[in-house]
Amino acid sequence: MQAVTELASSNAASKSLHVAVNILSKWKATTEQMATILGVSTASINRAKRKGNVNLSRDQLDRVSYILNMHAALRTVFDNPENVYGFVKKRNYNPFFNGATPFDLMAQGSMANLYEVFKRVDGLRGAQW
Repeated sequence: MQAVTELASSNAASKSLHVAVNILSKWKATTEQMATILGVSTASINRAKRKGNVNLSRDQLDRVSYILNMHAALRTVFDNPENVYGFVKKRNYNPFFNGATPFDLMAQGSMANLYEVFKRVDGLRGAQW
């Protein structure tokens, strides 16, 4: 049985990280914020920007997946790029957010926060406003 902490070194993982970094760039995240949200080093972020190969752990792959799926949900819900890319920076006064932006909570680096933001953004697809 292989260990869960084994690193994934694949072209697909590197491409996924590159796409997540592009999304985070459009969300106006700094390199440091990207690294915190995705649980990787700033060197890995810079390598992903250059489309270089990056090794990712299961946790990091999960974080990338949450970003990709949030983006897909936002593209489903909104037609215009201002909302697709600006939604995560808008203050939210619903429970859990309590006046914070989704991005603020993700940028704390907690996997739990990332999951909770993902769950709420993904819920928009089902018109669960």
